Amino acid sequence: MNHRISAEVEELWEDFHRLVNMSGDELRTWLLTEASGEDAFPAEPDAGVAELGARVVDVLRKRKVDLTQKDNDVMRQVVDYVEDRLENAPPDAEQQEGWRHSLMRVGHDPLRPNPHSDA
Repeated sequence: MNHRISAEVEELWEDFHRLVNMSGDELRTWLLTEASGEDAFPAEPDAGVAELGARVVDVLRKRKVDLTQKDNDVMRQVVDYVEDRLENAPPDAEQQEGWRHSLMRVGHDPLRPNPHSDA
């Protein structure tokens, strides 16, 4: 059986895996740890992001050929969210724990070195 993957999904897969720099196990552990803390249910607009994080863990466990349309939607949402948060980072972003945690809830740790950079 031939599983053809569209160029759009290929690009989305690459973008998703470039931006999600935490493993599924790391993200799952982070979400469980954060959920048990006193700020488990913050009154922020991003409060639903932890649910998205759980869906990211599911996508990270899949092979590209096993993706569903729902998985593609999750990947698109994460790519858009992370790119927006990074583009609109506060000036002192690296000292902003809330900003970092909002990204970590979907698998992106902004303090982790980028393996794709030429540094």
